[in-house]
Amino acid sequence: MKIAVIAGKTPLNNLLSGELASRWECVEVDEVGELEKHRDAGLIIDLSFTPDEGRIRQLSRLLPIPVMINSVAYTIGEIGQPFVRINAWPGMLERGVHELAIGPGTDSLFLDEMYRQLGWKYRLVPDIPGMISGRILAMIINEAYYTLQENVSTREEIDIAMKLGTNYPMGPFEWSEKIGLKNIYDLLNKLGATDDLYRPAKSMITACRVCG
Repeated sequence: MKIAVIAGKTPLNNLLSGELASRWECVEVDEVGELEKHRDAGLIIDLSFTPDEGRIRQLSRLLPIPVMINSVAYTIGEIGQPFVRINAWPGMLERGVHELAIGPGTDSLFLDEMYRQLGWKYRLVPDIPGMISGRILAMIINEAYYTLQENVSTREEIDIAMKLGTNYPMGPFEWSEKIGLKNIYDLLNKLGATDDLYRPAKSMITACRVCG
């Protein structure tokens, strides 16, 4: 199988193990337009996906080749194309199981066969903004920012407390730095438009403005 990947800032070794890279032809491209040269691929992966109309249109032209997109916040229903969503936030591909979502018209049987050939594992989750891991992490990080703005503790102490108290591998502020605070804020802002539970903390909004 040939795999064409737009990796962007995502290290490909997080996705393609040495064994996989030796068994399959893996081609990395920089721009979505370059994928037209790889219509013989068995899988297209866009880890730099943005939900703009031009990019969606270009990717849709590659169908029926399976197209996998890094789209944690935007659903297949919103995108309007039968792509496969993957949670490829920084750190997520290092886990042993990929988090995927598909639309109602897509049969998951092809995923079973494709992942069997690739030697990967996946878990199918509902096609909702944030998927499952994204929502949980965003809420944990948001609560940490609420705690910070109420002067309960410092960033460092909150991280230490969460790692020691819950056995998390990283503290919430460490997670936000790894994933990217803007990714967290954008998801919370989207979810918060319909549910106040997800409304970003003021200290997070300020931090996002400072970070640009």
